[in-house]
Amino acid sequence: MTTTEATETAPAPVRATPGPPRPTKNRRAWDEVPRWQIYLPLSIYLVFTLIPFYWILLFALRPAGSTSLVPWPITFDHFEKVWTEREFGTYFENSVYVGIATLLVTTLVALAGGYALARFDFKIKNGFMLALLCSQFVPGALLLVPLFEIFAELKLINSLVSVIIAETVFQLPLSMILISNFIKNVPYSLEEAAWVDGCNRLTAFRIVVLPLLRPGIIAVGSFAFVHSWNHFLFALMFLNNQDKQTIPVGLNTLMSADSVDLGALAAGGIIAAVPVVIVFAFIQKWLITGFSAGAVKG
Repeated sequence: MTTTEATETAPAPVRATPGPPRPTKNRRAWDEVPRWQIYLPLSIYLVFTLIPFYWILLFALRPAGSTSLVPWPITFDHFEKVWTEREFGTYFENSVYVGIATLLVTTLVALAGGYALARFDFKIKNGFMLALLCSQFVPGALLLVPLFEIFAELKLINSLVSVIIAETVFQLPLSMILISNFIKNVPYSLEEAAWVDGCNRLTAFRIVVLPLLRPGIIAVGSFAFVHSWNHFLFALMFLNNQDKQTIPVGLNTLMSADSVDLGALAAGGIIAAVPVVIVFAFIQKWLITGFSAGAVKG
């Protein structure tokens, strides 16, 4: 056998099977942090967050004049008092009306304006976007005098319509920016495909784009509803009659210069907070998705 033949018939060297990768020495610092160093600060923060809520429940559920730190025996007299004697049922209805109307108007106008900002180019687009952003730095108190003059000329003082318009104007800039950024994340080719199939722009938006905007619509609508539900200033200035007031103004009536009914005030605060908590419990997933998607691209 020649040297060349021996070389050709020799078995190829067997490579060693690579073992599991060795752990790198440059591990992230937080991977080595003990669990208790994470949970302890979070627990302390949670305690400080829950104490005010427990304090409100304590005053709302314990009998008047009691100093116990445990609400026992539990009583609902404070809730009955604010709902019937203090007319919180009327305040609640007015707040629901204002909140839902503001939600609907703000969402519809923001959809139209946001679509225009996302899909069309015009000369003053950048200046308009800058004006929308700058309007967020204007306090609502500065709008009271001009809005009051306008509503007085239109004879809308002491009408819930004035509060709805004011809340909508105050919420529109941020809502339009969020919706426009969310629409930019929807591929334009989807609308073009719908146009090829015979749809006009409005039909293509309704069939193709609108279903994809659900998280953004929920985020904008919930933000408008919660803000109008909790806003105090516009309702105080534009509404005079007690049967037109909303819940924030109703809570203010429970406090006087001489005394404060803590039990009734706590019960009213719980009544005001429960609807918002329930709404956020059901839409929290869509809310987080909508805000994160609307803030990424723009």
